[in-house]
Amino acid sequence: MSRISIPAKDEAPDAARPILDGIQKALGFVPNIFRLVANSPAALTAFTGFQGALSKTLDVKTRERIALAVAQVNGCDYCLSAHTYLGLNLAKISPEEIALNRKGASADAKASAAVSFAAKIAEARGHVADTDIAAVRAAGFSDAQIVEIVALVAENTFTNYLNEVAKTDIDFPAVPAADAA
Repeated sequence: MSRISIPAKDEAPDAARPILDGIQKALGFVPNIFRLVANSPAALTAFTGFQGALSKTLDVKTRERIALAVAQVNGCDYCLSAHTYLGLNLAKISPEEIALNRKGASADAKASAAVSFAAKIAEARGHVADTDIAAVRAAGFSDAQIVEIVALVAENTFTNYLNEVAKTDIDFPAVPAADAA
């Protein structure tokens, strides 16, 4: 059971309800992570704004691959479950690719550079080597895209940390971090 309240959509603070209504319309339901963040309308506004802006960066497969790698590094079962579901059903990533992404890799060379870089950022808390920057650049990523990868790591780290603090009830098919092969 969650250690922080997860209000029903209709019980969330008034300022959060329009955002939750938009999520309901887009996804058909409001995942626990959004209802959890809705405890603070300011945090929900910031989170969904950041998420919305970053949804226009890179491609959906790369964004989901990064989310999987970061969730694995941070040991977040909720986010691994959510992003495995989204990876399979939204981004159309294969189960084999998802397993690689969780290890900070990809079968696609360019995606592998981004995923590996994201995992290193999360593992080293941003203290990456010059060779890490060179590798992601050599794979064809621009400075703007490097900034976007860092932003995606930050976005996912926020949800990883919040879900671990709250012990958010998983409302997707469960995928434990400990099951990484």
